Amino acid sequence: MIQVEQLVKRYGERIAVAGISFRIEPGEVVGFLGPNGAGKSTTLRMLTGYLPPTSGTIKIGGIDALSDPIGARRQIGYLPESVPLYREMRVEEYLRYRARLKGVARAQVSKRVDESLQLATITDVRKRIIGQLSKGYRSRVGIADALVADPPLLVLDEPTAGLDPNQIRQVRDLVRSMAGKKTVILSTHILPEVESSCSRVLIINQGQIVGEGAPGELRSAGQGAQVFTLEGRGDRERFESVLKAVDGVKAIIDVAAMEGDGLRIRIDAAAGPVDERIFSAVAAAGLVLRGLKREQASLEDVFAALTTREPDVSAEPEAKAEPEAKAGEKS
Repeated sequence: MIQVEQLVKRYGERIAVAGISFRIEPGEVVGFLGPNGAGKSTTLRMLTGYLPPTSGTIKIGGIDALSDPIGARRQIGYLPESVPLYREMRVEEYLRYRARLKGVARAQVSKRVDESLQLATITDVRKRIIGQLSKGYRSRVGIADALVADPPLLVLDEPTAGLDPNQIRQVRDLVRSMAGKKTVILSTHILPEVESSCSRVLIINQGQIVGEGAPGELRSAGQGAQVFTLEGRGDRERFESVLKAVDGVKAIIDVAAMEGDGLRIRIDAAAGPVDERIFSAVAAAGLVLRGLKREQASLEDVFAALTTREPDVSAEPEAKAEPEAKAGEKS
């Protein structure tokens, strides 16, 4: 359904997206994750045709999005992070207008508007003026807009921003119900949403894909294989320095102060007998170790580990060789 090859976006000398490639099959629900400034929103804008790439290829449902952008856009329902709405229009009026803009046959407009209102659970405000709605309702009007033309691909950028817990649950159920029926790319900072809704995850950092796979696979060996919680007593900086030097320790996830001069430190580590090395290193440094236990890594741990380490820059020279972005392009 979606095939991306060596996608690059440059702004002058700055590389926002550095030659990423991935494929998403029909019916997959894929979480697209990354810290702020990682290139996530830039990638989504290129996929949806709102931003031209510097180089690379994008195919949506077999359609080349660069040579036939209109044909590719017909395959997509897009919910941007900041939902652009005509605030002076009524909800139903707006959705009918959007349906016609998207090429929905006149005889099908009423049916598609009714279905999108029901899916987004906003039938109760269909006659309300958009500008008078809460932020949560406006977000769901944006979801209805993305659904109104019944596209095979949904791109949802932070769809639960501004929603209350019950509304978040409704959106989560909606996304989950799309599995096998539509292809969905879900971008969010709420990692439990990804674990509960997505069959696969893509993690981007500094313009490169640094992790890919099912949530369970990402928690397995090689990507957050082990997480240890250490409790000890001593100088925080000394502890961190000693632990970072231990073979197999990937990153210090978190350090929390305890009573007195106690510390609780969470450690992301590679597979193997890293706990034995930690014991030896702490003892040799003369620090006090009260306890060390292994825990199952969460997706949050994996995300933190993958997005705080330096990415592979082997693709960067090729990206820099691409032509300059056109003048006047904005982020």
